[in-house]
Amino acid sequence: METMLPQKQAEEAIVASLNETESEVGGVREEEKELQNHSMFSIKSILWHGGSVWDAWFSCASNQVAQVLLTLPCSFSQLGMVSGILLQIFYGIMGSWTAYIISVLYMEYRARKEKENVSFKNHVIQWFEVLDGLLGPYWKAVGLAFNCTFLLFGSVIQLIACASNIYYINDHLDKRTWTYIFGACCATSVFIPSFHNYRIWSFLGLGMTTYTAWYMAIAALVHGQAENVTHTGPTKLVLYFTGATNILYTFGGHAVTVEIMHAMWKPQKFKYIYLLATLYVFTLTIPSAAAVYWAFGDELLNHSNAFSLLPKNGFRDSAVILMLIHQFITFGFACTPLYFVWEKVIGMHDTKSICLRALARLPVVIPIWFFAIIFPFFGPINSAVGALLVSFTVYIIPATAHMLTYRKASARQNAAEKPPFFMPSWTAMYVFNAFIVVWVLVVGFGFGGWASMSNFIKQIDNFGLFAKCYQCKPPTPPAMAAAPPPHHHHH
Repeated sequence: METMLPQKQAEEAIVASLNETESEVGGVREEEKELQNHSMFSIKSILWHGGSVWDAWFSCASNQVAQVLLTLPCSFSQLGMVSGILLQIFYGIMGSWTAYIISVLYMEYRARKEKENVSFKNHVIQWFEVLDGLLGPYWKAVGLAFNCTFLLFGSVIQLIACASNIYYINDHLDKRTWTYIFGACCATSVFIPSFHNYRIWSFLGLGMTTYTAWYMAIAALVHGQAENVTHTGPTKLVLYFTGATNILYTFGGHAVTVEIMHAMWKPQKFKYIYLLATLYVFTLTIPSAAAVYWAFGDELLNHSNAFSLLPKNGFRDSAVILMLIHQFITFGFACTPLYFVWEKVIGMHDTKSICLRALARLPVVIPIWFFAIIFPFFGPINSAVGALLVSFTVYIIPATAHMLTYRKASARQNAAEKPPFFMPSWTAMYVFNAFIVVWVLVVGFGFGGWASMSNFIKQIDNFGLFAKCYQCKPPTPPAMAAAPPPHHHHH
């Protein structure tokens, strides 16, 4: 595998773009080489090869919100307006902090490995390898298990969201049939080699979510408040924590953080990018969710997809279509790390041929497809994934890993990244990390897990497993267009 084949020249162009910088000096050289390449085939590089700070920002911001935009109004109806906005800000800051922690650990791992002269030319570093290098094999196993399950269900959610959205444009087919169709379409993501190649996509994706968010806000304001609208939330504890967990899920989109960093020419700059991406995301999530909730109030409790309440017109259709395209992109984002893991397991990770790798990646797509058909519950599955997987993958494991990595004084002295300027002492970082672990364990995993699982089970009782059409309107139009039977509210 290691020996270079005669077609070396032909591959040069492809490999050059995938090469990672060996060191800072290497970094400068790489960038110069990049600039020379740009003049040669600039269009290709604009669309295809991205490693700049901007690319990372676009990747983070567009990856942060996708279909979650559509479920946030529902969460607001469960939380009430004040809690909704406060929790978004709180979890947004917490998410940025853990993303920063992940980037610190990544830099530490890379610095330690490069002292041992390990080169990462054709190898994409992943989160579980960072854990393995810093804390040993048990941590690797835990990190790998949570991360893979999370990404798997993340991809499942994208598929369900596709079917749930398209149904609002074309309801000749039921949602399950749409899921079959989209599963086949999403399988094409096996052909995209790595995160460098997502440049044009993440750029477009951000445009699409921005449009959708502002469309939701404006449409809700134009529509005005529905007749006798009520804003009773928060009423039930179960619903309160379900909503809170969905928000935890929204800002926990950085299971892909390490891979995005690895695709940068200079990963050191990643720390602030995530925070900036989150701040931009606030301008999308808060106005849209607040406006839709203001307009429709408690009706949202039975409509986990905000599109179902907004009036049908050309604007809504274009928002739906843009969201669909974005779903593809996010599906690619969630799946790519899974493909990497799978390639490493079967020993195909260094293969140059794109077609061979695509074939090898297909078994990853099948189970995703299958799950999407079993659990088509668009809103509740977000919260369940948030409570059981995101809480660990994104908050608890990084924070604990950081505490353990730097517990010795020697490790602290040789740290690749010193503590940030706004938190100069190691003790403060330690305390903050401990707070995150406890908070997420109790509120996110404990209460959130209880609430979202009981909600999830209730959905299974109401709709059955392979539900043909989740939360669709029944054929005879009753007074209320909600899917669950009315008695379902007074438990």
